[in-house]
This record gives sequence, C-alpha cells and structure tokens, in this order.
Amino acid sequence: MQVILLEKVVNLGNLGDVVKVKDGYGRNFLIPQGKAKRATEANKAEFAARRAELEKQQAALLSAAQARAEKLIGYMLKVTQKAGVDGRLFGSVTNSDIAEALTAQGFEVAKSEVRMPNGPLKSVGDHVVSISLHHDILVEITVSVIGEA
Repeated sequence: MQVILLEKVVNLGNLGDVVKVKDGYGRNFLIPQGKAKRATEANKAEFAARRAELEKQQAALLSAAQARAEKLIGYMLKVTQKAGVDGRLFGSVTNSDIAEALTAQGFEVAKSEVRMPNGPLKSVGDHVVSISLHHDILVEITVSVIGEA
C-alpha cells in the first residue's frame, strides 16, 4: 500500500513523502491516527493544496515542543519509593510514575513521551531519563529516586 505522509513519521519519512508500507500498518495505524492518507490521485491533489497549511501546523507543533524542552533541560525530578536496606526498591519507578510527577510539578508530559530504554528504575540513586517531546526534540532529565523505610 502506498500512502502520503501528513507528518514526519520516525523511520519512515517526512511530510509529503509517498512511501510504500505494509497494508496492516497503513490501515490500522497510519491512516486512523491521521498520520497518512492513501496515495490516490485525488488525495495527492488535495495534499498539494493543503501542503502549506500542514507545514505551518507542523512548525507550530515543533516550536511548542521547543518551548517545553527549554523548561525541562537540566531538570532534576525527585521521586520517593519504598526501598530495602540494600537500596533496592520494593516496586519500581515506571514511565507513568515519572509522567505523573512531572505533571504535578507543572510540566505537561504524557506517559508515552517518557523513554526508558533500560526499563523501569529499580534502585535508589540518580538515573538519566529521556523525554521525547517531538520527533526531533529529545530532552534528558535526571530522576533522583529516594528510598523510604
């Protein structure tokens, strides 16, 4: 299936690219999420007419993400969890815990924007976590896990 991308999609292409994807990926993810349209002649003509509007919309999203990133750069988040004597947590600090704590501090961060490549945090100490605010903007913050008895 060939689709026209209506926004930048990681590992696929940029706005306006006509790419070939598997049928299920196009039907079940790209098209319902509004990230792409089928590459028919009518849709290509419609995209050509709306291209400037879509580029302006993407630029606005990028500038909003940059403004959010400026506030988060170098931020240190403190999270308290129950821990044992050896410094291991009885649970773990997940991406939803970090997103909730950042939202409570006044930052608008969704659970899906928190990137934890090594999985949940399971020990007391300082850990570096990435926040993906946009396809092109990745901010690293420090999460300090404090153990409580």
